[in-house]
Amino acid sequence: MKQKISTFNLAATAVFTGLVCIATMIFSIYVPATEGFFNIGESMVFLSALLFGPFVGAFAGGVGSMFADILLGYIHYAPGTLFIKACEGAVVGMLKKRNPKLRSKLQWKLLTTLLGIAAGILLSWIGSVYYSGEVELALGWWVSKLYIPIYFWVSLGTATAISIAAVGFVTEPEFGWTVFSTIAGGFCMVLGYFLYQWFLIYPLFKIEVIAAAEIPINIGQMLIGTIVALPVAKVVWRLAPYLKEK
Repeated sequence: MKQKISTFNLAATAVFTGLVCIATMIFSIYVPATEGFFNIGESMVFLSALLFGPFVGAFAGGVGSMFADILLGYIHYAPGTLFIKACEGAVVGMLKKRNPKLRSKLQWKLLTTLLGIAAGILLSWIGSVYYSGEVELALGWWVSKLYIPIYFWVSLGTATAISIAAVGFVTEPEFGWTVFSTIAGGFCMVLGYFLYQWFLIYPLFKIEVIAAAEIPINIGQMLIGTIVALPVAKVVWRLAPYLKEK
């Protein structure tokens, strides 16, 4: 039985390492105001950790994201990405497994609602300030200009807050802990890149960056990754309930 589980996890690790790499590379938005890139790689990092636990999340997140940096030409980020995204996947996977037991469903519903409102406000603010207006959209190596209005982000943030709260109240009160797990892991990623850019990227590669400018970019990645990963994880758990206990 142990051999079967090990083989299954090994296969999941290989598959999700590739998915993390592809998701990071396939879609990116260049933001002139910060000279940074937004990508959806976090969605696969979160999904791997939620479905298969901290080991798969750490390996797929770290190695898959590192390969994406190398293939896209951001070799100076690859060492930091390997460690930072591995920590991110590990934190999400470990927190998901350590679901605390609150005394009542009402407490869970309130927690889920508060997390949903916080995520919605953050998404609306960051999207409106940093991702609105004319941006460069890249699908793989195809690049095109795109105009994103402010109301798009406000609408998306509102829909996110309502959706997360609704799930907590209607179907699954403990959903709030899953949301918290991805947000906690995401903030480890935000902090990790800030420290890497502040202390290491210039001494190692002689590249000057404004570390603080990347914070909203990375928070945006975390929020979009959460929005994408959570519904997919719920569908997979419904089809394969045993994965929810991994």
